[in-house]
Amino acid sequence: MKRYLNKIRMAAFVAALTAAAILPSAAVSAAQDTEPFSDQTFSAVTETTIDDAVPAAENTVKPSASRTSSDTSTSAGGELQHYFFDNALVNTGLDTGYKEKNSITREDPHFGWTLGKFNVTGYTRITNEDTDNPVFLKTVGDKVTLWFKLDQDINKLNGDENLKIASDSNGSDEYFGIKETNFKKGTLIVRHSDYQNKNQTPVLYKDYLNSKVNKGQDTTVELFEEGDYEVALDYEVERHSKFLLIPKTEYFNYRMFFKFSVRNGNCMVYPFDVKTNEELSNSSVTENGFRLDLAKSRYLDIDIKKEILKEGADGLTEDVRFNSPAKDGAKYTSEGIYTITVSNRYTDQQTEKKIYVGTNNLLKAHITTGLSVSEIKKRVEAGAEINDDGTIVTVIKKSEVVPEKITVDEKAVAAKSVPQTVSLSKTPDVVKESSNSSSDHTLLFVIAAAAAGVIIMGTVVGVMYLKSRKENK
Repeated sequence: MKRYLNKIRMAAFVAALTAAAILPSAAVSAAQDTEPFSDQTFSAVTETTIDDAVPAAENTVKPSASRTSSDTSTSAGGELQHYFFDNALVNTGLDTGYKEKNSITREDPHFGWTLGKFNVTGYTRITNEDTDNPVFLKTVGDKVTLWFKLDQDINKLNGDENLKIASDSNGSDEYFGIKETNFKKGTLIVRHSDYQNKNQTPVLYKDYLNSKVNKGQDTTVELFEEGDYEVALDYEVERHSKFLLIPKTEYFNYRMFFKFSVRNGNCMVYPFDVKTNEELSNSSVTENGFRLDLAKSRYLDIDIKKEILKEGADGLTEDVRFNSPAKDGAKYTSEGIYTITVSNRYTDQQTEKKIYVGTNNLLKAHITTGLSVSEIKKRVEAGAEINDDGTIVTVIKKSEVVPEKITVDEKAVAAKSVPQTVSLSKTPDVVKESSNSSSDHTLLFVIAAAAAGVIIMGTVVGVMYLKSRKENK
């Protein structure tokens, strides 16, 4: 009895192992068939992961605002340029209004040394640098500045304790028309002339060497705008000596003088609508007219040409009414096409702008599109229309639209009417539904087979058990 009982247990164990092995594999197979993961989907996920990846915070380097600002400033401003003037030093005699121009000789106490140097910074370009009157060009953001660097101790000139800057109590300057006054220890004089060549009142910086500069330091003299400048530094030198043990004091007047000019380096003119006061760009259209604004660039050459449409032998043609210089603030309100040309004589640059004043659509289109009047007329005759802003639109009339003839292939239609076998490769939804159904049937079949196996094995074991009992009796 124990022998058959052991066989029954072994058979039951084998049946259980078989069912355990079959059921999980069937479940995995069903799950894969229900939610397929195609190669295309995997590829998309991979690309997204690689291309759109965000690095970890600790590996992300962001430039600081201060560093970026500094780099930008250095790149935009570039290296600071300096232009140094020749001293052009002369001995003007004593109390002559600093008008004489005597050379510095060996007998002169100023021989062999200089008091300091003037230089200019804050410009973009320099022209005429080989002349006595350099022109400094400035652009947006530039501040042309004059500096003076003192190289001497004013109380011990050239290292000589007996040589120093004196206080000129009765100084005057004949060139600038400055009457006798107390120049003290050196006076700087700056005179500006505007674009109309009108001399402004000279600006005096009295006691300049004593109160405004120290040895080895640069000091700003003034900030300069467009115009021509004349600069002079008048000073008196005092020398102490002895003649037969008798103290002797001598005085000498000296002058440093130079000229320079400042100009805007741009080449722009700004037209503004006379009514709305809005800036008009190139190829603009206005019914009101415009005025010119040079933005205080007084040394630009401006020319303006006006054209109108005139009836001729070949129809409407462009006719030049005038082509002449223009000035800052000039207004133009009569109908016509205006071509504004701006030239900068110091940079050889030129800028051109076109403005149309009026309501003629043909001229609006000419300004807006850049096409010639004759070409625009051809397009209009062909059916094109001109919008209020000057753009050209091609219009197609309905009568000109010819319906396209479609040829029907009767055989193809008949073939399409015959029921076709659906291809599983072209109908993924059908394939998916079929796969789901098949998976469900497979799972049920496996479960039923396992149960049947268990029942069969139990029946066999029971029969064998009954048979063994009969034999024992």
